[in-house]
Amino acid sequence: MTAPKTLDASYQPPRIFGARYRSATLGILLVMTLVAFEGMSVGVVMPVVSQELRALNLYGISFSAFLIASLFANVVAGLWSDRRGHRAPFLVGVVLFVLGMALAGAARAIEVFVAARALQGLGAGVTFVAILVMIARTYPPDARPKIFAALSAAWVVPAMVGPSVAGLVADRLSWRGVFLGIIPLVLPALIMLRPALRHSGGAEAEPATGPRSRPLPMALAAAATAAGAGLVLYGIEELRTAPVIGGVASAAGLALLGLGLPRLLPPGALRFRRGLPTTIMMRGVLSAGFFGVNAFIPLALQEVKDFSPAAAGLALTTGALGWSTGSFLQSRRTAEPHARIRLGALCVTTGSLVTLLAVLPGVTGWVAVPAWIVAGFGMGLGMTTVSVTTMKQSPANEQGANSAALAVTDMLGSALSIGAGGALVNVIGHRPEQIATGFIVIVCLMAAVGLTGTILAGRVRD
Repeated sequence: MTAPKTLDASYQPPRIFGARYRSATLGILLVMTLVAFEGMSVGVVMPVVSQELRALNLYGISFSAFLIASLFANVVAGLWSDRRGHRAPFLVGVVLFVLGMALAGAARAIEVFVAARALQGLGAGVTFVAILVMIARTYPPDARPKIFAALSAAWVVPAMVGPSVAGLVADRLSWRGVFLGIIPLVLPALIMLRPALRHSGGAEAEPATGPRSRPLPMALAAAATAAGAGLVLYGIEELRTAPVIGGVASAAGLALLGLGLPRLLPPGALRFRRGLPTTIMMRGVLSAGFFGVNAFIPLALQEVKDFSPAAAGLALTTGALGWSTGSFLQSRRTAEPHARIRLGALCVTTGSLVTLLAVLPGVTGWVAVPAWIVAGFGMGLGMTTVSVTTMKQSPANEQGANSAALAVTDMLGSALSIGAGGALVNVIGHRPEQIATGFIVIVCLMAAVGLTGTILAGRVRD
């Protein structure tokens, strides 16, 4: 005789590695691990690339080209995913990303390298949004903090070995191997992803009918925003040598940003309206504060403190490890979302300010290691909480649009802060003592951005 079922059986939360979700989880994590290797490696070898291609003045643009292209792709992928499901955008994004890697590895001129970075950005932008939509439509709300934490944990192995391996490859072979060496891993990755994508091709919600659901206006707004960001960065670069051209370009860029950006975000986002609008904007604030410093750590350590590329990569390694730790802790829900985001922004600000010490005379450059653990922890705690909270605050038929909005603020914040930092380095100068001064100025500006996020985080609450 079987025992009767009890009505008060304890609730078992879904397991992301259980039979139901194992395939999707492994597929997502595999691709993110592959992307993470590239992300952790490029920052380490960029000083070497800039020297070999004689383009240190385009150091910041090499990062910004990736980010601006991603910005445009984010919006297209969001619309595509909302209307047709996320399988096709996901696969297209991976292919574009790999083509960009091949072109970068073969580049013999800086113009080709920048174009390759833009192609990588298109692929990464499409892939990132498709992954967010996949998570929202595949996993129940109780499981989402866990999958986002696992997503950050996918950076752990690349963070531990990626920068050091990239540095060693650049030292012993060539920086080109950093890009080309990842390509052979793509085929097995796509083979393993087939089961995870087989049953996830269709949309699961009624199409949205709001202003952010119209493909042509949204594509035009995305193009205006991307072009505006590019013009602003170009104008900032030109101010030193051609003030009139730089001023006109910057003004035109700001006009295009003002025209396009509000149409890509929820109403009231640029005013930090309470709830979803501020949640989405906080991703851009955190990204600007963190990546505006992160991109220049290898340059500062190599040029000011004579670190090798492999040694300089350790600072980025520790930042990613801190990120994974912060992401894991947010999944335990020990505090309200706005409190976790506030603490994350505060950690980014603190870590940045301590990193400033690494370029001062008489201070070891290794101080950047513990500092960037703190900053990375803040990003893991804050950024992952922003992603989870955005999905919770989004209607099902706007998950793609809001995922795209998250990515837009992320990429725009990173692109503008890195581009502005690169322009500052060019204005101040490229000698070691001038790079040190430029790094100090960049850190102070980005710390102000992080402090702004600390103050505004409370507005995440509805």
